[in-house]
Amino acid sequence: MKLEVLDINGKSTGRSVELPEYVFGLEPNDHVVYLAVKAANANKRQGTHATKERNAVKGSTRKIKKQKGTGTARAGDIKNPLFRGGGNIFGPQPRNYTQHINKKTRRLARNTVLSAKAANNKIIVLENVSYEQPSTSQFAEMLRALNVGDVKSLFLVGENDKNLYLSSRNIPKIKMSNIKDVNTLDVLDANTLVMTEDCFELMKETV
Repeated sequence: MKLEVLDINGKSTGRSVELPEYVFGLEPNDHVVYLAVKAANANKRQGTHATKERNAVKGSTRKIKKQKGTGTARAGDIKNPLFRGGGNIFGPQPRNYTQHINKKTRRLARNTVLSAKAANNKIIVLENVSYEQPSTSQFAEMLRALNVGDVKSLFLVGENDKNLYLSSRNIPKIKMSNIKDVNTLDVLDANTLVMTEDCFELMKETV
């Protein structure tokens, strides 16, 4: 599949790029996408939730009543989980939610969703863009020229450009990422992909 390269005004440059079949021509594989998305969402969790069990509750350790003869159940200190203000029983404790999937599975999932975007004509190829200084207005104008100003889009670049990143940071519905760092969840979350030409030069290193 070939896509024409557009300039910042949304006009054709007369050039085109060939989308590599080993990235953009794959058959759907829902299972690896599921594994990648599940792992990505799990890895976002901080796992800092915690409740106080009886050993962490402030209170006296004095036995509150005698063991026998009261007609009621035995009780130890006031931190008993059955008492108001006592500790929690089996409450959540800090834990690590990280899930690991192997590199080949992760890359296959990412390439699968990239192939789906290509099949649905949701990829725009843009000439390489660089700003001498950050300019949100110029970046927004470029997005409008590409007809993605109001569309949730993922802007993929080959090399990190600080000025370009700062220009896009305050624009809603736009996320910028390096082609080497993009993951399955980012691609799925975007309606349209805007990829600069240098992405395709570096793609062999990421497949």
